[in-house]
Amino acid sequence: MSIPPADGAPAARPDDAVLTVRAVRVHRHRAALLRPFVTAARRTEAVDYVVAEVELDGGAVGQGSAADAVAVTGQSAASITAALDGPGRRALTGASGTIAELSARISAALPQATSAAAALEVALHDAWARGHDAPLAALLGGSIAGAMENDMTISLEDPPAMAARARQARAAGTRILKVKLGRDIDEDRRRLHAVLEAAPDVRLRLDANQGWSPAEAIRIIGGLEAEDLPLDLVEQPVPAADVAGLAQVRAAVGVPIMADEAVWSREDALRLIDAGAADLLNIKLAKSGGIRPALAIADAAAEAGLTCMVGAMMEPRISITAAAHLAFSHRAITLIDLDPPAWFASPAPAGGYTEDGGMLRLLGGPGLGLDRLDAQVDPATHAPARHDPARHDPVPSDPPPEHPAP
Repeated sequence: MSIPPADGAPAARPDDAVLTVRAVRVHRHRAALLRPFVTAARRTEAVDYVVAEVELDGGAVGQGSAADAVAVTGQSAASITAALDGPGRRALTGASGTIAELSARISAALPQATSAAAALEVALHDAWARGHDAPLAALLGGSIAGAMENDMTISLEDPPAMAARARQARAAGTRILKVKLGRDIDEDRRRLHAVLEAAPDVRLRLDANQGWSPAEAIRIIGGLEAEDLPLDLVEQPVPAADVAGLAQVRAAVGVPIMADEAVWSREDALRLIDAGAADLLNIKLAKSGGIRPALAIADAAAEAGLTCMVGAMMEPRISITAAAHLAFSHRAITLIDLDPPAWFASPAPAGGYTEDGGMLRLLGGPGLGLDRLDAQVDPATHAPARHDPARHDPVPSDPPPEHPAP
């Protein structure tokens, strides 16, 4: 509930409220996909993910989640669980502070485990907003009114299969397709032309997943521009560490260039901005470590006159709903890439948002607006972490890895 003001005093701001964390709980899940998700880096047929649950004094309970995405984040379901059950739980259980102070505690406790930090930090924010009986986006200064246009990813398959997926997406009302590219440009051209034959009125977002050198990127993108393809942007065409190369590509082509794997933090964003390396930044909660660090990236973009996309990896509905609330919270965020739940065989948990004809709308309700995901839904088939009876925290079978250097 909101804190009532004293007589004659200004109303207390939600940001100023002191919260106390009563408990942190963690459970693991495994969810099948309706069809394989394929990129140049990996093939995914089922997603292992971890749910963090934060309970505040007063009874508000929030949830956040993190998916196994070793190829991108360096973090497995096992290491995420270990990070949450170990340093994450120790940092937060019994702690008191404002929402910003508690968020900072999470970042400090899990500096290299950004996926785990995001799950715990989102759970904290969900509980905070539920305690104020308000949608998270509203408490963050945004609005749940209106809609944002989502895209649909066409994963890396042979041209006829990609054409069929494009046709299905367009029939469902989607007007923007995000197309994964490989390392064979001639085959990629066939893929793109097959997609456009199947859905001639769509716009394209191309994702190279760091697959090209700067010279290759300039040649390939220039060739695609010469064919007058309906390109909205090209995402991370060169390796993440090659900021100078990304700037070289941006200067040489006309289509907007978006940084993804190169931006994990506000510091990364400032480095890209200073180098003139990107027109847009792709913010992902699993990279940034949560809502507050993600907003810091958006602030840096806004100060520089850049815009942002909120994207995701193959993550469950809790993560995607949190990302949607982030997107509705900041003026610099104008694009979303939040289609993963459409790939999941299970729609759980219910609520959060709705999508019709490619337009995503938040449903409202307190916090993320989601039903609570029970620990027994889509349970992971592997054994839980071993427990040392002398300790409360599970003994991790493998330590949380550091994320790849941006």
